[in-house]
Amino acid sequence: MTFSPESNADEAEVSERVDEAIEGNDVVLFMKGNRLMPQCGYSQRALELIGKHVEEFETVDVLPALPQYREALADHSGWETIPQTYAGGEFIGGSDVLAELDERGELAGELGAE
Repeated sequence: MTFSPESNADEAEVSERVDEAIEGNDVVLFMKGNRLMPQCGYSQRALELIGKHVEEFETVDVLPALPQYREALADHSGWETIPQTYAGGEFIGGSDVLAELDERGELAGELGAE
């Protein structure tokens, strides 16, 4: 059996999942892979940075429908790159932005952890 990251998920279905994840969680990370097995260094770095400040947060693996997730997330943030972090329904950024905020001591506040 060959793994295929493409799914039968249509754009509307993925867009609805994205909306629900952003609205239904204090902090959500859209990433490649999952907490146990991040599939890219940027996703792993974002996990580590968020985990320094927030114990409970949602993660969404975008790989099963990557093109659909890219489009749905771009509608929210204007960015097509993954990972993407949202807190309180607002787009925070990817791993580089999280790292900059962490360096300045602002990440905890952005994530609502203060």
